[in-house]
Amino acid sequence: MRRITLAILCASAGLLAEDYALGPDSQPQPGVPKGVVTRYKLEPGKFYPGTPHNYSIYVPAQYNASRPAPFMIFLDGSGAAGGNVRVPVVFDNLIAKGSLPPLIGIFVDPGVLPAFSDSAQNRYERIFEYDSISGRYARFLIEELIPEVAKKYNLSKDPNDHAISGVSTGAVGAFMAAWERPDQFRRVLSFIGTFVSMKGADTLPALIRKTEPKPIRIFMQDGRNDHVIAGQPYGTFYAGSWPINNQVVAEAFEFAGYDVKLVLGDEGHNMKHGAAIMPEALRWLWRDYPQPIVVHEPAAMRQPGWDPRGKVYSIVSADKPWEQVGETYQTVGGIASDKEGAVFFADPAANRIYKTGADAKVGVFKENSGGAAALRFGADGKLYASQPARKRVVSYGPAGDEKVVAQNVEAGDLALTAKGEIYFADTAHKRVGYIDAKSRKRFVYEGAEIPMPAALSLSPDQAMLIVGDGQSKFSWSFQIAPDGSLVNGEPFFRLEMPEMSPLSGVQGVTVDSIGQVYFASAMGIQVCEQNGRCAQILSKPEHGTLGNIAFAGKDLNWIYSSVGGKLFRREAKQHGVAPWSPVKPPKPPL
Repeated sequence: MRRITLAILCASAGLLAEDYALGPDSQPQPGVPKGVVTRYKLEPGKFYPGTPHNYSIYVPAQYNASRPAPFMIFLDGSGAAGGNVRVPVVFDNLIAKGSLPPLIGIFVDPGVLPAFSDSAQNRYERIFEYDSISGRYARFLIEELIPEVAKKYNLSKDPNDHAISGVSTGAVGAFMAAWERPDQFRRVLSFIGTFVSMKGADTLPALIRKTEPKPIRIFMQDGRNDHVIAGQPYGTFYAGSWPINNQVVAEAFEFAGYDVKLVLGDEGHNMKHGAAIMPEALRWLWRDYPQPIVVHEPAAMRQPGWDPRGKVYSIVSADKPWEQVGETYQTVGGIASDKEGAVFFADPAANRIYKTGADAKVGVFKENSGGAAALRFGADGKLYASQPARKRVVSYGPAGDEKVVAQNVEAGDLALTAKGEIYFADTAHKRVGYIDAKSRKRFVYEGAEIPMPAALSLSPDQAMLIVGDGQSKFSWSFQIAPDGSLVNGEPFFRLEMPEMSPLSGVQGVTVDSIGQVYFASAMGIQVCEQNGRCAQILSKPEHGTLGNIAFAGKDLNWIYSSVGGKLFRREAKQHGVAPWSPVKPPKPPL
């Protein structure tokens, strides 16, 4: 709280707390070139059907159509462009001073679905658009509004050139656009942000702390009297405390290492303070432009008392991001590593299995692979693969010679023990099967509690089988009995879920040597402690759907995963466990 308190004391650059007058940068100045604001209407699209949106475009006098222009979007655009906040005037002055690049302003209002008759009420979309912690509004901006503006003006495609601002519930909408799509938005202004319990924004602090930081810079403002009166210092609204929740969000950003600044004034839920500090907020947000906004590890990592438990950077490093391996393939299925560290991955659609090494060069290991999907290496040095279309499991020798291991097996994923036993996930029939060392098959789980058993992994000591559920928020842990049966199963791992989908999206699972479990899910790579708590969420290599996941390489210190038809890898600080070398993990923390 010390840094936040300092921001309070230094707020508004000399403005009196009780007199938030607009300063010179918010007033028209003689000799300053004036931009032009033009109003438009965006016709209804697919994200908010039947709902038009009014918007205005500010074009600076310095705009040069031959150069891609940075831009900034303002939610509740009429208010931002209007006489109380005066963003176009601020733009004129700051652009003339060189404090801002010659950027285009896009001021968009929330949509209103018109009623069919005067006797019916319109549907007002503002809360649905702004207060939903999903990616819908981001997609509306990216796929509908921005392309429409781009028909008129030459807009930059660099996300470092894109900023977004919102007020109250609009602050949630602005932040969520950047959070969901940091590949599109990197700079955020939040005024009197409604980070309270209305439609889920109160859950964001925990998610920010858990999730690998994204390249976002955020300026936050609120008032100490925001929904607070003398007789109700705890707040007047059912959803929570605006000042406290803004501080909690800011602390979460600081914890994760973001470039964040929170300024608290004395006003309530209005833009008096926000309008007065708008020029300074914009200067701070665009400082050092055009240097890109990048992720930095928290400064606290290099200070006494740093606790690595549950921290993203105890697993990966900010300066070692994902890197693509090979080209774009039709699909990427299972991923497996042999004893020498070579990595094999399946392309079921192309009917191939590829092989790559430490140099990331890719070659074909097996043509006509029978649509091989899941891949695992066994203690015998053979590569095992499921062939769902042929309903069987096969093995491959070093030269690619194929041998049928089991027939009538519909396997979405495999897990192999050091003894040569195979567990397989029969996702279609909601069951888990077992193939012993003599290729005898039986089903060891046929319960109804796991709606979509999609992924399997053994614990490091091979005492437990982890079953990733592609549907619910819970994935399961089973103890393995001496005869290979699964016993004492529990919905042990609780994952974070996407806002607008009932599916966890788990498609792969693996473990490291200390017992942490990595789930490739819709939210990213969710890392659960051995005790079942989800503590970290590693970023996806790029926007899209994650596929499988595996530790691979000679030292099993590279995380491999896929998005669509691309394979990626990332160096890790933790190490995986080879099926042929089980290890007992340490006792988990409480």
